[in-house]
Amino acid sequence: MKGICEANCEECELLKIKKCQGCKNTKGCPFGKKCWIAKYIEIGGKENFEKLKEDLINEINFLNIDGMKKVEELYPLNGTFINLEYVLPNKTKVRFLKDNEAYLGSQIDCKFNDNEIKKYFGIAANMNFLLICEYEENGKNPEILFYKKR
Repeated sequence: MKGICEANCEECELLKIKKCQGCKNTKGCPFGKKCWIAKYIEIGGKENFEKLKEDLINEINFLNIDGMKKVEELYPLNGTFINLEYVLPNKTKVRFLKDNEAYLGSQIDCKFNDNEIKKYFGIAANMNFLLICEYEENGKNPEILFYKKR
């Protein structure tokens, strides 16, 4: 089953454990409210959505973040999978995303990885912001590198 955004819902753990009904079955409301990606596609069409992704990819690549490989694609992702907990300078722990919302995102390997060090860059974006972070395997020790309101 493919979603409105063309995501392969059958690969998603949320569908398997019944925390998601799929956006086609719910008319774009898989998590109880309208998904911004589904709404964007319904209003502007698939072509405009692809243009939005292309513009975001260009914006990210233009940043030239040290060690980050070129971003080739952004995928619709549920916040449950990418909502990392960050430690602020005052030791407060915070999450900036919402578990039951969709984001465009990706995980990019660091150019400098070797057998001892494995670092990744995480990207999360929607219509309101772009967030890029760096973390170790399994999302451990995330650090925000870039945040921009859009």
